[in-house]
Amino acid sequence: MLSLFILRPGKRCRINKPFFKLRQFHLHTLSLLPKRNKLKKHSNISANNWTTTHKFVLSNPTLSLLESKCNSMIHLKQIQSQMIATGLSSDGLAYSRLVAFCALSPMGDLNYSKRLLFAMRNPNAFSWNIVIRAVSESETPTEVFVLYRQMLAVVSYSGVCLRPDNYTFPLLFKTCARFSLSRLGHGILVHVLKMKYDGDVFVHNSLIHFLVSCRELEAANKVFDESCVRDLVSWNCLINGYARSGRGKEALRVFREMETGSDVAPDEVTMIGVVTACTNLEDSNLGREFHRYIIDRRLNMTVPLTNALLDMYVKCGDLEEAKELFEKMEEKTMVSWTTMVAGCAKSGQLDLARKLFDEMPEKDVVPWNAMISACVQSHRAKEALSLFHEMQELKIEPDEVTMVSCLSACSQLGALDVGVWIHHYIEKHNLFLNVALGTALVDMYAKCGNIKKAIQVFHDIPGRNALTFTAMIGGLALHGDAKQALSCFLEMIDSGLVPDEVTFLGILTACCHGGLVEDGRRIFSQMSSKFKISPKIKHYSCMIDLLGRAGLLKEAIELLESMPIEADAVVWGAMFFACRMHKNIELGERAATRLLELDPSDSGIYVLLANMYVERNMWEKAGQVRKMMRERGVDKTPGCSSIEVDGNVYEFIVRDKSHSRSKEIYESLVQLSKEMKVFECVSDMKDEFLFASEVGR
Repeated sequence: MLSLFILRPGKRCRINKPFFKLRQFHLHTLSLLPKRNKLKKHSNISANNWTTTHKFVLSNPTLSLLESKCNSMIHLKQIQSQMIATGLSSDGLAYSRLVAFCALSPMGDLNYSKRLLFAMRNPNAFSWNIVIRAVSESETPTEVFVLYRQMLAVVSYSGVCLRPDNYTFPLLFKTCARFSLSRLGHGILVHVLKMKYDGDVFVHNSLIHFLVSCRELEAANKVFDESCVRDLVSWNCLINGYARSGRGKEALRVFREMETGSDVAPDEVTMIGVVTACTNLEDSNLGREFHRYIIDRRLNMTVPLTNALLDMYVKCGDLEEAKELFEKMEEKTMVSWTTMVAGCAKSGQLDLARKLFDEMPEKDVVPWNAMISACVQSHRAKEALSLFHEMQELKIEPDEVTMVSCLSACSQLGALDVGVWIHHYIEKHNLFLNVALGTALVDMYAKCGNIKKAIQVFHDIPGRNALTFTAMIGGLALHGDAKQALSCFLEMIDSGLVPDEVTFLGILTACCHGGLVEDGRRIFSQMSSKFKISPKIKHYSCMIDLLGRAGLLKEAIELLESMPIEADAVVWGAMFFACRMHKNIELGERAATRLLELDPSDSGIYVLLANMYVERNMWEKAGQVRKMMRERGVDKTPGCSSIEVDGNVYEFIVRDKSHSRSKEIYESLVQLSKEMKVFECVSDMKDEFLFASEVGR
């Protein structure tokens, strides 16, 4: 894009003939120009956005006709012909009205406005700025830079060089800011400095906005500090820039400087940045103070400002304050509703979130995504998929965020058929397979049992990141492929990616399933020594499980006792299972006792402890455990399982007869049990069944 500025401001090209001559000169840039289109309907521009109240225009019969009666390009061309015939077209202001209609009116034609522009005998910056503005608001906004380059080449019939003004550069900086075109923006800045517009407040503010939008906050702050032209817009650009970048402390620092070191009073836009800064800092008390500040100053509680306050209360966990503010809002936008839905869901009030969601007067994909994601995070995956089907019935197009949430729901349910259908949907509708979506697919296939497909998708993802590798390592660990998981982990390290806590949990789990004791020890050691990550309780649990399964009970209990954090039920559970596996009664009793202290209502511990005694023919102690269980009123928790058939997920609990074909299901279960007995697959479960029946009495 910088090649557009090869033609320097000092080099000019005289235009002696209309548009065709200019096209011949700029032959190498024609590919960047828009194709000749039909009449351009600017749906985002109001019908009276181009009109003027200038006395000369309104007093002239021809121009007043253009302002009030012209409603098509046919009318425009008739008026243009009359202006040419009367000589009115030679007047710069009159001619600019033709350009303005074509460029800015909903009935205009943007391409025709360019032709008018290039045909001007005495071009002026005002007319060029009109077209530059229109192009910046069109479907091809970056073509303003082509237009600007052509502007620099213009010389009028009288030999006067056309010069951009202080309204041209803000339009260019705005487009650079919108698309984060940092290098191109700095090229424009060179022109600003050469033409000595750096002292103009409009150019100055647009420069700060551009730098802030490109995340060059230090440069924006330097421009701001060194400037002698500051107004409210300057302060607002910097404050909101810091706030949007998550740098709340700096935003508040600039606000304090504004209060104490200037005579500029804050407005509603200022306070949006200040409230957003409080959101970044998760400081509801400070946010509440600024809320009172807004009320005391009698600032206008605009919808964007109210939404910012609502978002602050929700993200700071003060849902009651958010509800109160929401109820007082006279005008609720989709952002207001979505913020409340997400806030209620995040705080665990999913039913209230659904109620608000159903009450929304209109919904686009964003609130649907918020609701589906909330269901997934609350482990209500079936409800999430049901919402997705409802969304499709209403013809609302899902996006990549929707697909990620739905794939996560499939992972929770093990619903492979639904996950495959979603994958096909992604491919059919050409949704971009970004890293987040690709990672969700890998996770879904791995957790739903198709590890081969997970590996295939993993290799198809462009630009894999640490999360993608983590999902793949976890999937391989889940399927017991410890060696390939270890290979994937080493590939991740070699590619320069940094593993996190979840990555280490996945690779340690893989080592545990594969019995890779030495690799597990090495990785666990490197976690803190090389990668500076302190092991959490789950990492210790994996290591104790790994050592315990390998029969290294002494090393396992030593690691448990040396933990810098107190062991929980998961850690002691891993120790207990290892003791039972290797028939170490002494350590097993110690682990079980600690488990019962941590959670005396867990029926599984009683069952497993009694079974361990039964396996060693210690019937008296097994009876004592059963007696303890009855005295404490502990019931065995019924098991629950699920199965997917034809895209539908069915759940069953012990003695469940809710299914319409439960009789056939139980008959099949009996038949399977008989076949299992033939192959002697139930011998290891004999004592557990005996104990379960004893508890049932």
